[in-house]
Amino acid sequence: MGNDLVVLAYLPSPSQGVWWLGPFPIRAYALCIIAGIVAAIWLTRRRWAARGGDPEDILDIALWVVPFGVVGGRLYHVITDPELYFGPGRDPVRALYIWDGGLGIWGAVILGGIGAWLCCRRRGINVWDLGDAIAPGLAVAQAIGRWGNYFNQELFGGPTGLPWALRIDEAHRPADTASVALYHPTFLYESLWDIGLAVLLLWIDKRRNLSRGRLCAIYVAVYTVGRAGVEALRVDHANHFLGLRLNDWTSLIVFLVALAFLLRPSGTRTAEDTSVTEAASGPGEKS
Repeated sequence: MGNDLVVLAYLPSPSQGVWWLGPFPIRAYALCIIAGIVAAIWLTRRRWAARGGDPEDILDIALWVVPFGVVGGRLYHVITDPELYFGPGRDPVRALYIWDGGLGIWGAVILGGIGAWLCCRRRGINVWDLGDAIAPGLAVAQAIGRWGNYFNQELFGGPTGLPWALRIDEAHRPADTASVALYHPTFLYESLWDIGLAVLLLWIDKRRNLSRGRLCAIYVAVYTVGRAGVEALRVDHANHFLGLRLNDWTSLIVFLVALAFLLRPSGTRTAEDTSVTEAASGPGEKS
């Protein structure tokens, strides 16, 4: 049974991640993603209304962000790990099986952000205002969505004997540690980090009068720090460059961009900045 014989406690993995409603599969991974999206929309609607915006704006923007984000997340995963789907013995059609896991957060953020920007331009909304409003909701969505990895028994860390170790079924274990049953629950680490990040953002937003875009930049910077710690523990397949996983390089680049944004000279939020639409912010204001 591996190292679970010498520990007194561990977290069990779910016995199943798919339930059938007649011929239709109900997948826990998809439910976690959907639950995260719903929570993010709910929180962002409340924050947007508190800023003087129309809550219905968020539903319209979500209709752009969600499909763009799903496509972007899958593209990032497939592009950074093409050998999983293409080449001898591989089935390229499986690149479309998003229910099996494999949504890269950076692809989802980039393409989802493009979708948000396009919708904001159509509706005359300042995209930085949207970013500040949505940042806590994004952290909550990520915290909930990570539990999909728990049900899929994927993206866990290396072997450990800690009392919160996660027991992985033999079929999902790495080949080089097939006899080891207990691993770091990195999905849980990242989920807790994201919850803490959401609380931090809400706390900062209440107590600091930040200028446009800075709350969003704080979200990006803090998330990437936690993500770097999680990546250091994970043992799933990943391509490397100069000794680091590709996700680490992406996180580093994104962190530096967010840090540069935060360090640039900027005052506190002005009267003009309180507007959530481009039309009300004056002819010289740009998003």
